[in-house]
Amino acid sequence: MARCEVLLLNANYEPLNVCDFRRAFALIINGKVDVLHKSEADIMTSESLFNAPSVLKMRYQVKRPMPTLRLSRHSVLARDGYKCQYCGTKRDLTIDHVVPRWMGGPHTWENLVACCRRCNLSKGDKTPKQANMKLMTRPRRPKFIPYISLQQYVRAVQRDEWAYYLPVYDDFVPNATAELQGTPVLA
Repeated sequence: MARCEVLLLNANYEPLNVCDFRRAFALIINGKVDVLHKSEADIMTSESLFNAPSVLKMRYQVKRPMPTLRLSRHSVLARDGYKCQYCGTKRDLTIDHVVPRWMGGPHTWENLVACCRRCNLSKGDKTPKQANMKLMTRPRRPKFIPYISLQQYVRAVQRDEWAYYLPVYDDFVPNATAELQGTPVLA
């Protein structure tokens, strides 16, 4: 069976999670959710063939603590639209400290950027100014309320039936959001 992801919403339509089809099917069978959208994929059971769900809504409100946005390699790459912040390439990405650690540069949202290996080697252990390199955007902590992880959010906004239920955060990935919508980015 192909992997099928399903957006799970709370009773108030707040995104709760992105789960796989098995979890979604168990929630449907147990009567805990309503199906809001179905996907194009067909699922064959021992008794019938039906459309796989795409968006589910819980029938009751699930209380949970507000998760925090974790600083991780994947979150930094997602924030920067999976693009090198020096040259704009999307290949062979790593993370760069804008102000190197040995110069007192902290390991924070404001000092980390997505960077290709080539630019990372060119910059070395210097600041962008010393290396005569310019950042495309100033790094900062995303203004993102993490209902779902940043990586899942970036993938989820690409799906039309999911985007309707997700909050809009234009400032955390301006380049990626514009690319997804097919509009040019003006610097």
